[in-house]
Amino acid sequence: MLILGGNMARYTGPKNRLSRREGLDLFGRGNKLRRAAVPPGQHGPKGVRRLSDYGAQLREKQKAKRIYGLLERQFAKYFVQDSKNFLSLLETRLDNTVYRLGLVPTRAMARQLVGHYHILVNSRALNIPSYQVRPGDVISLGPKIKLPAPEVEAIPPAWLSRQAQVGRVERLPGRADIDTSINDQLIVEYYSR
Repeated sequence: MLILGGNMARYTGPKNRLSRREGLDLFGRGNKLRRAAVPPGQHGPKGVRRLSDYGAQLREKQKAKRIYGLLERQFAKYFVQDSKNFLSLLETRLDNTVYRLGLVPTRAMARQLVGHYHILVNSRALNIPSYQVRPGDVISLGPKIKLPAPEVEAIPPAWLSRQAQVGRVERLPGRADIDTSINDQLIVEYYSR
């Protein structure tokens, strides 16, 4: 299901189905994800089929899109902007940075907080999830937001630092800093066909 309103659009359908299609937990739902190894569909798996090269490339692109919560046009723009470092561009989106800092448990929650002006960048409230953070930016929760303490203290990646509810971008992330299970080479091959 796609919701359109003004210039904004996002997927609001069943997330469990997308995670099952890709075979991994895309949305950070943890134990709420049931039957992760079984592909979606009424009658279960349809036997073993070998995936073509194109199919593998498409699956990888779809997985990356769904992990970061982007639509096709947005994802393609990041790839066209910098095909070698497009994962770095995706990682430095404001909503993803809030998630990576461990301020919230999921990317969807981070996107919602950004959209509702609850995230401050350099003491300025922003509502643009796609805002590209830069080294030296200080990211914090707004004064009105009270989030429960996380059960497990998340450790931010090396390119970020965090003290309580305030994070800082130390440098731009390299490929080694990105701990997603995305094979970016397959995505490059998909767009260069």
